[in-house]
Amino acid sequence: MLAGARNFAKSWPAKILMGLLAVSFIGWGVNRTSGSFVAGDQVVKVGSRSINSLEFKTEYDGYKKRLEQQNGRPISNEEAEKGNLDAIVLNGVATREAMSELMARVGIKPGDKLILDQIEKIPAFFDPISGRFDKKIFRQRLGENGMTPERFDAVLRDEMATQHWGVAMQNGLVAPRSYGALASVFSLEARDLAYVSLSPDSVPKPAEPTDAQLQAFMNENKAALTLPEMRVLTVVPFTPQAAAAKMANAPVDPAELKKRYDFRKDTLSKPEVRTVVQIPAKDAATAQKITAALRAGQAPEAVAKSVGVDAVTFPDRPLSAISDRKVGAAAFKMQAGEVATVQGDLGAAVVKVVSVTPGREVSLEEARPMLEAEIRKDMLAEKVYAQTQAYDDAHQGGSSLADSAQKAGVAATTIGPITAQGVNEQGAQLQGLPPKILETAFALPAGGESEITELGDGAYFAVRVERILPAHMPPLAEVRPMIAREYVQREVIKALEAKAESIRARVAKGETLEAASGLSVSRLPGLTRQTAGAHQDLGREVLGRTFAAKQGEPWIARAPNALVIGRVEGVHTDSGPTAARLAEENRGALAQAIAREMGEAAQVYARTKLKAKLDPARARAAVGFEPLAETKGGEKAAEKKK
Repeated sequence: MLAGARNFAKSWPAKILMGLLAVSFIGWGVNRTSGSFVAGDQVVKVGSRSINSLEFKTEYDGYKKRLEQQNGRPISNEEAEKGNLDAIVLNGVATREAMSELMARVGIKPGDKLILDQIEKIPAFFDPISGRFDKKIFRQRLGENGMTPERFDAVLRDEMATQHWGVAMQNGLVAPRSYGALASVFSLEARDLAYVSLSPDSVPKPAEPTDAQLQAFMNENKAALTLPEMRVLTVVPFTPQAAAAKMANAPVDPAELKKRYDFRKDTLSKPEVRTVVQIPAKDAATAQKITAALRAGQAPEAVAKSVGVDAVTFPDRPLSAISDRKVGAAAFKMQAGEVATVQGDLGAAVVKVVSVTPGREVSLEEARPMLEAEIRKDMLAEKVYAQTQAYDDAHQGGSSLADSAQKAGVAATTIGPITAQGVNEQGAQLQGLPPKILETAFALPAGGESEITELGDGAYFAVRVERILPAHMPPLAEVRPMIAREYVQREVIKALEAKAESIRARVAKGETLEAASGLSVSRLPGLTRQTAGAHQDLGREVLGRTFAAKQGEPWIARAPNALVIGRVEGVHTDSGPTAARLAEENRGALAQAIAREMGEAAQVYARTKLKAKLDPARARAAVGFEPLAETKGGEKAAEKKK
């Protein structure tokens, strides 16, 4: 079953199932015009289509799961709410449903035969023995992925309708030659750049700041300088690793080893496997014909085809894998190369044993390392469990957390001050502290203690909050060197910006860069978008302004460790054969871009024309978010921020 599920996850229908939300092209997160409504349990309503709370929750969970897989970490409810994941999914679903409704209304509907043909071509739904579509496996695979056949049919129809519309729209779409020419000009445009750089040494060093100036600077940046809440914790860990150190020389009970070997011997040993070919025979005459052909060395597939049936092959399979019990029993008594007619549970069949690979029993000594490792793992789990019980008994009896840990034979460790993200007072990330311990600790009051909590992988913990240090801004005396550096850096930047603006203004009035700056001017003639990559030392902002500015217009941009005052002194284009070639080559890419924009326009049209209605409050409730607080004006707080 697991193998089938994995194969299904890689298949074309799985991409449809996992990409339900992606049908809306790039409409995710885009807040397009839609009505807000409350009418029954409908989160989205577009024409004849609707999505209820349960269906929306399924959509949301799938989208969130894919984000977690992409990011390689879980996404908390707080992060999801802060990132407006509910609104993103809501808009994506509304766009998808609007497009599907529009396709149905304009008559783009895949026929039943086309849908059936597509489903029956999906390998994930094939019987592994017959190699044909199997309705039972079809339902099983869908069930494993939370789908019903009816829902899958509807999804497939919507997907195919949208795809067919997109293909039809793009086929034959050709960008005008003028578009290709403009793209060619853009690509081959060359610019002559002149610029001067102002480094921090270009302005006088600011005077040493006073305490009053630094305190004012701190007040201006209070939010950035405020230290988060920190806590001092006492943690009692119960881990297999710690238990292993105390049980390093503990022997494995020979009786337990023998007992486990006897229980696992059959599964550890390699069973005899055979390659068996089975050809159904409708009557005795057909069976004789098949038998004679197989004994004559004819290929089983050709023999089966000659009598109008399919050969079923079991390649290197154990007895348990032969679907017909009687056929399997007979085949495993035959010799390699032998052919015989067998009356099976499903009717008569001619069976040929192609090959026999004898089984092999694994001895106790061969299995010893693996079984001993399993037993030791169980011993550690039992030891950890015993420690948690001893701790709990002592704690329930009135002993403190530290004393209870000592009675249980584990060490209590004091940590902190530390933030909820595991950062200490020096700003370093504390390594080896699981996030779940921090999450539990920061949900407790001062002096609060947790119950024994599972940590995963056989580990547990208990934690006590010894002290809470509220969020605060540190006094100037503690951070004066750092604040002084930041203050001086800010003053240097302000001086650089003022000097750069003075130079830019003089150049704008007609002075040359040399005269306005009094500095040596650097020049990059013939700079193109293709050659710009060789000048990354200038920084993206400088290069971006170079290709965005008008000829002769002075501008200021930031470069690494400097401010740049630049001006484009000349703009050149290539109107020769290269430009003509690129003009034609660009038309294909431009046609694709036009098609994408037409797709986006169709989404906007669908949602507007069909008056897609959304219920954001019901969507939030469906995914477990708190209702939005209302402002005095009656607006929802989150909506007002948008």
